[in-house]
Amino acid sequence: MRQQMGEAAVAAARAVNYVGAGTVEFIVEQRADGSMNFFFMEMNTRLQVEHPVTEAITGLDLVAWQIRVARGEALPMTQEQVPLIGHAIEVRLYAEDPSHDFLPATGRLALYRESAEGPGRRVDSGVEEGDEISPFYDPMLGKLIAWGEDREQARLRLLSMLDEFAIGGLKTNINFLRRIIAHPAFAAAELDMGFIPRYQE
Repeated sequence: MRQQMGEAAVAAARAVNYVGAGTVEFIVEQRADGSMNFFFMEMNTRLQVEHPVTEAITGLDLVAWQIRVARGEALPMTQEQVPLIGHAIEVRLYAEDPSHDFLPATGRLALYRESAEGPGRRVDSGVEEGDEISPFYDPMLGKLIAWGEDREQARLRLLSMLDEFAIGGLKTNINFLRRIIAHPAFAAAELDMGFIPRYQE
């Protein structure tokens, strides 16, 4: 199915004569008989917040590729040559309160310590200890991306990264993310749109 989605994404870009970096999003349906299907959601003429997942499983620098395309340069490989290795999971760390409908939080980051870097571990952030989180911008503090040879290794690595993170001074979603990644249903990839309300308690 991954190949079919890739072909559909390329076809969508060609249909509008698009040249440049972009993202095509799909939603996947798993039917009662176990078969799967996918549906087009949207196309964006930019990289998405989740692009580090693609970078993790391909080993490619998509931002550098975006710049090359903008300069009129050819890409160094074809779609068929893009490697897909292992599995990656990303979470977004937000200054928000999950117990109050994810209301954004403001205040000073009295404590901010990121998890250690290493193989298959990436943190993209734009804050540091002492920063003020204001109500005027998106309250995303950073992204944690874990890669593994398979989904379970990536999940356990991400859980370890979340456990190492330390934040103080304002509400965040870090404990909410820990609970999701550690949940047996998430570990078993039993995921659908009702996951959060079903396991909220």
